[in-house]
Amino acid sequence: MNNELFEALTILEKEKNISKDTLLEAIRQSLLQACKNHYGKSEANNVVVNIDPETCDFELYAEKTVVENVEDELAEISLTNAKLKDDRYELGDIVRVPIQSKEFGRIATQNAKNVILQKIREEERKVLYNEYYEKEKDIVTGVVQRFIGRNISINLGKVDAMLNAEEQIKGENYRQTQRIKVYVLEVRDTPKGPKILVSRTHPEFVKRLFEAEVTEVKDGTVEIKCIAREAGSRTKMAVWSNNPDVDPVGACVGLNGARVNAVVDELHGEKIDIINWDENPALLIENALSPAKVISVIADGDEKTAKVVVPDYQLSLAIGKEGQNARLAARLTGFKIDIKSETQARESGDLLEYEEDYYEDEYYDENGYYEDGYYGDQGGDGYYEGQEGDAYYDDQNGDGYYYEEGQEYAEPEEDPGDGQE
Repeated sequence: MNNELFEALTILEKEKNISKDTLLEAIRQSLLQACKNHYGKSEANNVVVNIDPETCDFELYAEKTVVENVEDELAEISLTNAKLKDDRYELGDIVRVPIQSKEFGRIATQNAKNVILQKIREEERKVLYNEYYEKEKDIVTGVVQRFIGRNISINLGKVDAMLNAEEQIKGENYRQTQRIKVYVLEVRDTPKGPKILVSRTHPEFVKRLFEAEVTEVKDGTVEIKCIAREAGSRTKMAVWSNNPDVDPVGACVGLNGARVNAVVDELHGEKIDIINWDENPALLIENALSPAKVISVIADGDEKTAKVVVPDYQLSLAIGKEGQNARLAARLTGFKIDIKSETQARESGDLLEYEEDYYEDEYYDENGYYEDGYYGDQGGDGYYEGQEGDAYYDDQNGDGYYYEEGQEYAEPEEDPGDGQE
């Protein structure tokens, strides 16, 4: 057994994570290359290298054809010399002639060494690339290494990643040796090793943080349908539960807000709005404009536009500071949202047109609830009836009593207590 070679390959396999078979193949190729260099030939198709993977013992020989007159020393052998090895050889037979690698010159040996080292570097680079390519679109933890202008080099253990200025959260301050979590945007294979680009501003960064904190999200019980984010300021996230017994918003918020607060802490105080996702675009838009209350939503699915009416005192809340709430709601839903106050809607005629639409039978189902995502003031009494379970009330018979699903609810002077006036 070639103990020294075996031990060297074992150490390389453990430290570099390069398989022993790959290293043995590199040695085989290096011996072939050394043989070509020694004999000064560009090709040596008749040279064979056998290596025992168990013992690391190897043999190098040339398969030579028996001829009368030798013209190619590497490929041919004279009949006389062949019979010295075995008198049964005849012209045209193939003889295996051992090649002593110790006879190779210094240049051939150095070239063989370079072939092995090059193969080790290539395999090491490939191993690193494959390892981090599997982490693409996921979160990793790294250490702030050094500052390169406005960009930051993050050490991920075996390789460095680059956090570019545009991928940093505005207002965050980083210091050397600080441990931070980053989202792996892209892993590129380059001659100098894998180039990794990371981010802390990407919306998927928030999604991965919730997957780490919320078991229901990780196992697929709760789905994060869409995210709109302005990094460092605010994020809106729509969630849906595949289990009717699991509240998706409650699962993401956690007991006393523990789960969402853990994500907020990682994002250094960034506000996160978690809303219920709905297939109905009108209801989704209403939820997306939270915390503002909405009077009406008319959504055009084909044009991807929506007209929204809110109470006068809720207009500024619906739009948000510098239009942020409306802007994030539009990104979240994919709709262009036109928000008006109740007064503005009445003056422009939009609210009147909207209310008249609700007297058309096509907007009601068999239970008296509104279809296609529309809901409104059916009786004109200031109380709004919605889909089943929404706890909206209406004076159905005009007798001054308010009803919920056909049941007498309260006298007109009493406040139903639902805040839907």
